[in-house]
Amino acid sequence: MNIREATEKDFDAIWPIFHEIVSAGETYAYPQDTTRNEALKIWLQAPRKTYVFEDDNKIIGTYYIKTNQSGPGSHVCNCGYMVSSKARGKGLATAMCEHSQKVALELGYKAMQFNFVAASNEGAIRLWNKLGFEIVGRLPKAFNHPSKGYVDALVMYKWLQT
Repeated sequence: MNIREATEKDFDAIWPIFHEIVSAGETYAYPQDTTRNEALKIWLQAPRKTYVFEDDNKIIGTYYIKTNQSGPGSHVCNCGYMVSSKARGKGLATAMCEHSQKVALELGYKAMQFNFVAASNEGAIRLWNKLGFEIVGRLPKAFNHPSKGYVDALVMYKWLQT
């Protein structure tokens, strides 16, 4: 297994993962009908860096890292993680989050913030808590889940400097 920086040619393998997750509408606040070209911009072109998680030369997970705010907030990064449904439960999200924290420090960030974690995404919340992220904000009924209706969105934060 290997985590490496993504290239544009990797998007052919990233797109099915992105599409599967976004079209479900359960965890990301992207339109469920996000097109391939929009996804390319969102996931590969707009972030500061994007990475892929490979197993046997097959991409099974991906994450991006970007500056969360400009100016006085530019020391805080934001990341998004996606794992293929075929590869869940194998520790990929943990490995990618730990990797992203190292990358964040290398890039000069001092903290990481997840801006909009659906409260219904209990597995992610448990994992982020286990990895040292705290819930620092709650946005009541801010995420419209396709089957659960309006659920809270959480802001999660971790200071990376020791």
